[in-house]
Amino acid sequence: MDGVLKGIRVIDFGQYIAGPLLGMMLADHGAEVIHIDPPNGPAWDTPANNTWNRGKKSLTLDLKNPADLYVSKKLVNSADVLIENFRPNVMTRLGLGYEAMLKSNPRLLYCSMPGFAADDPRSNIRGWEGIIASATWTYRPSSIDSNSTRPVYTSIPIASSYAAFISAVSISMALISRESYGLGQWIEVPLFDAMFPVMGSRVITLHDQTTPTSRGVNPGWTRTFECNDGRWVQYHSGNLRFDDFLSATGVDLWPTSESPSDYQNRMEDLFKTRSSTEWESLISHLGSEAAICRSTSEWIAHPHAWQSGMVTMVDGTNLGSMVQPGINTRLSKTPGNIRGPVLVVKPEEIDLDTTFSSAGHDLSELENSLPPVLKDVKVLDLCIVLAGPTCGRTLAEFGADVIKIDSPDRLRVSFHNEINRAKRSIVLDLKTEKGLSIFWKLLEGTDVVVQNFRKGVADKLGVGYEQVRLKKPDIIYASLNTYGQEGELADRPGHEQIAQAATGMQERFGGEGQPLTQPFAINDYGTGFMGAYGVALALMHRMRTGEGQHVDTALAYTSCTLQSTFLMDYPGKIWNEIRGQDALGSGPLNRAYQVKDGWVFLSLPWNQRDRLRQVNKMEDIMVLNSTELEQRIENVMISQTVVDCVKLMGSLDISAHRVVDKASDLLEDQWIVSHGLSITREHQELGNITTTGPAPRLSLTPVRVGRPAPKPGSDAKEILSDIGLESEFDRLVEERVIKLDGITPS
Repeated sequence: MDGVLKGIRVIDFGQYIAGPLLGMMLADHGAEVIHIDPPNGPAWDTPANNTWNRGKKSLTLDLKNPADLYVSKKLVNSADVLIENFRPNVMTRLGLGYEAMLKSNPRLLYCSMPGFAADDPRSNIRGWEGIIASATWTYRPSSIDSNSTRPVYTSIPIASSYAAFISAVSISMALISRESYGLGQWIEVPLFDAMFPVMGSRVITLHDQTTPTSRGVNPGWTRTFECNDGRWVQYHSGNLRFDDFLSATGVDLWPTSESPSDYQNRMEDLFKTRSSTEWESLISHLGSEAAICRSTSEWIAHPHAWQSGMVTMVDGTNLGSMVQPGINTRLSKTPGNIRGPVLVVKPEEIDLDTTFSSAGHDLSELENSLPPVLKDVKVLDLCIVLAGPTCGRTLAEFGADVIKIDSPDRLRVSFHNEINRAKRSIVLDLKTEKGLSIFWKLLEGTDVVVQNFRKGVADKLGVGYEQVRLKKPDIIYASLNTYGQEGELADRPGHEQIAQAATGMQERFGGEGQPLTQPFAINDYGTGFMGAYGVALALMHRMRTGEGQHVDTALAYTSCTLQSTFLMDYPGKIWNEIRGQDALGSGPLNRAYQVKDGWVFLSLPWNQRDRLRQVNKMEDIMVLNSTELEQRIENVMISQTVVDCVKLMGSLDISAHRVVDKASDLLEDQWIVSHGLSITREHQELGNITTTGPAPRLSLTPVRVGRPAPKPGSDAKEILSDIGLESEFDRLVEERVIKLDGITPS
């Protein structure tokens, strides 16, 4: 079936990862995407271009040639969306800047994804992926060696992917606004800014709280264990009692007098009594969480990856039939589709007629004058941990009234102050008849329900999609979980670590040793944004048709998207991506180098290496091979300070940035605070807390951070009043249908 974005034309000037990946996500949902490449081909010639440019039309234009520039302007004037990810002002110098383009096409959504924001002091630096990762505490030292200061490189392009994720949400929201007001706008999602939401749970700072004490023995286990077949398994105990776990393995209960380290040794010995397959099966049978730490090549051959559509076959690429990541965000009535490989076209094959008035518009008069995109949208958020609540928080930032419903059975609301800001809170027991009746009453005025239970749990509670849509046929119902709604693993529970283990992330990052998780919860937050993208698309469809539908995304879907640079298979494919805890980069011109007082990441395309000739002792650089070049740069860099090195490279127009090794360097930075990426506020119970802020900036419908996360349950009376039940408040509290205290906002 057609996607929601059928009839939307996108002009994709993007190069490298962020822009093309964003264009792919729009094309997957029906947009006509025209990708523009320079005469010498894509800036990065990689097999992954076959993934990022699937379903698009490809056009070669020289933007410095007047005739081709004229064609480009005609294309933009015929478009709904423009994508570009150059440095700020590059498009302006080419004559394609957002102010000029919005004047000639007032309905245009102009999406910029530079490395650093236009008002960032570093905006002149080419924001390659490695530069942004270095600037955002991504390449921090290995967790294995606490004494190491050596940064660790990850080959997953987190910043580029998140800029694409957040831009997809922002564009879909801006399209909703345009449906009502007919106006386009400028959207900026810098790669640097896009990293702050994904850092959230790792950098949240409670200024007035002491560090909690250890939980002691019988802990909840979340770590990898080596098995007797030499493979590793990621175990996450979840809600499984430790004694029940031991009983299921046929082991007598362990002495409670032992120390945590003794328990750890016992666990390591225990896991070596079975194979990885046996452990994964046993723990999953117990209803808990385990995944073999597979390689990515093993994952794309796994039956579930195919059954769930996480991977798909695209025929006819320039490399032959190719296995690629599937569509991330699924919609039940408007699922979209992958329309085959990129189609090379000529300008005369594209309809350039404009279908709107080209009258100019003074955008300054409209700045911040439009209402929030989702101001009339109400959301019930039933989610826990990170992925689902991030979806709800994102909808709230775009103006929705989001009611967070927590269960009184959960004594802790994990990451509450980070992901439940801008929401109202009620603690409601849906397992009681009265609690469920309140849910149905709330549903009457609701547009969106978001839940992240594993498959089948919501149905058992009586609030599954089919049950909800019987009472509210136009509901938009979003399901987020670990493995999705289809396939043999769909009913298995999981967290971030499980998705990373199953899909190859941990195996790659750990290298030859113990598998390790990525620096941040990249699948959780990414899935939250993909859920919000799906909800926005569904809202757009409902505006046109009155129909609701089911939105589905999952951590494992997002993991496949995040690994799109190498998650593919085709004749002759070699799995040779950078891996392991010793990695400093992808090559001599894209890696971290040690200097006198720290580390600096250097990034320069190989064909531009002659710029290093002006550096002392590097005059003969063009005759050096890769290994010789790396050694020469190491010898030069070690004599420099961080400041001098970055200054020297900047003078040569070579991208270089200090490798940030402390989160506080970011959260306390004056520009970052003023930019709204680091926010310190007073919370009801825990005093001053610093959290990260939202990344996107929209010129007419800006996102709003919203109020601090409330004390869990503190909005119950107001919420009940909204549905005419205020008089029952005291009785509901007395009957423990509603809970006001005793929930820790952890």
